[in-house]
Amino acid sequence: MAEEVHVEVKLPRKLYEEALKKAEEAGFSGFNEFLVFILEQLVEEETLTKEVLSKEDEEKVKERLRALGYIE
Repeated sequence: MAEEVHVEVKLPRKLYEEALKKAEEAGFSGFNEFLVFILEQLVEEETLTKEVLSKEDEEKVKERLRALGYIE
């Protein structure tokens, strides 16, 4: 199991209440579990976005699109 750290997070009441409602609707056991899930998704999404194409692969795609007339 990963090491846990306890931190205090301050949220606007309305945001907390709406997020708690979403967490309950989605079947999470509590707000903390929901918050961890959301943060993991954001971190994973950012990581995947950065690793999609290398600069070299990106240039190859651009060259192909230029050759096909899709970009200048």
